[in-house]
Amino acid sequence: MPLEAVEARRLYRQVADQLRSLIDSGEYAVGSRLPTERELAEQLRVSRPTVREALIALEVEGRLRIRVGSGIYVIEPAAIAAPAAASVIEGPFELLRAREFLESAIAEQAARVATRDDIARIDASLIAMENVEHPGEASMVHDRAFHVAIAGSLGNAVLVRVVGELFDQRLNPYFAQLAHYFESPGTWRTALDEHRAVREAIAAHDPQAARDAMRAHLARSQERFAQNFGAEKAAGSSSGRSRAVRSPAKPATPKRPPKKQAKSGSARRR
Repeated sequence: MPLEAVEARRLYRQVADQLRSLIDSGEYAVGSRLPTERELAEQLRVSRPTVREALIALEVEGRLRIRVGSGIYVIEPAAIAAPAAASVIEGPFELLRAREFLESAIAEQAARVATRDDIARIDASLIAMENVEHPGEASMVHDRAFHVAIAGSLGNAVLVRVVGELFDQRLNPYFAQLAHYFESPGTWRTALDEHRAVREAIAAHDPQAARDAMRAHLARSQERFAQNFGAEKAAGSSSGRSRAVRSPAKPATPKRPPKKQAKSGSARRR
């Protein structure tokens, strides 16, 4: 038999695969509510962003529905999607962490070498961002132009392409679904203020300030996407049958409250 290439699965995909298996086996029936993100993260011994990426992946597949303020529910899929086809998609938090690392270094160097024309291109993107509605396609075009303009000031076509391609991953279905919950005109105004701080540091030719401003902007983007779905209190210990969910690295014993004191035990954990 021919050998097949071995590819390491991303952590969030391992979490999604395990939850999907529990759903398919009937451990979580259609209509039941899953444990909260916090509870899943504790049982799996992974971060909450990793759990969130897994839940978003399953929602895009049509296996779950996230109801803000209520919980995460199993739904009847219209058609079973092939999870392997989605395994090549990077998670939203993976992308933002990569951008934080790369673009903060780019902003630092831009503050050293940016010319007057470079600053003018950055300013043009900011002016366009100020006069566009968000969320929407136009706002993404101008947001992309801002980040690409900063990379362009380094005179390196490879960096321009990489920054553009990383930004374009916002269009993947997982990122788009996550943005659906948390992006609004308010978050856009906040992000615009963060962009202005990056611009000011570059225009002042202050490399450390530019690096810090870009890192802060992309770190805060992650924080905005990691906000609570508002379902912690609603779900609590009543999140359906609390099944053992194993850590992708090693087995984890799920924490189960005493049967007769489930309500008070849940209150103590919050």
